[in-house]
Amino acid sequence: MNVVPEARHRGRGRTPKVGTGLDRVDTHVGGRLRLRRTLLGLSQTELGQRVGLTFQQIQKYERGANGIAASRLWQLADVLDVPVSFFFDDMPDVAPRASGLSDPEAPPMGRRETLELVKCYYRIRDPRVRRGVFDLVKATVDAVEDVIK
Repeated sequence: MNVVPEARHRGRGRTPKVGTGLDRVDTHVGGRLRLRRTLLGLSQTELGQRVGLTFQQIQKYERGANGIAASRLWQLADVLDVPVSFFFDDMPDVAPRASGLSDPEAPPMGRRETLELVKCYYRIRDPRVRRGVFDLVKATVDAVEDVIK
């Protein structure tokens, strides 16, 4: 049997919803799911158990490989103690752009470094020390910006 190369299935999983922007929505919502889960210190397995899913399904949601149905999103929001709107906060414009160019910079809240920084920050128990760290970082950024100007 001859198969045209373009017709072969390339890889596993669903095909991206090219041109709709929906794949970016799934990726953004998944990133926010991972952010909240990580900030609460839950593993994918623990979250999965709370909502009746396997860790693999949570993993697919977090990568944006699978979209999250509205009822499941509602359930996840309840378990993670956030409003459903949390998953859409800071979402970039997902409408197809006339130029066809995508945003070259990933959102900072989705980066591992940001998650680790926030987790460490909230591990500081003393509110005065935590505020001191906050003020130090803010002053450092202001000083660097003044030098750049």
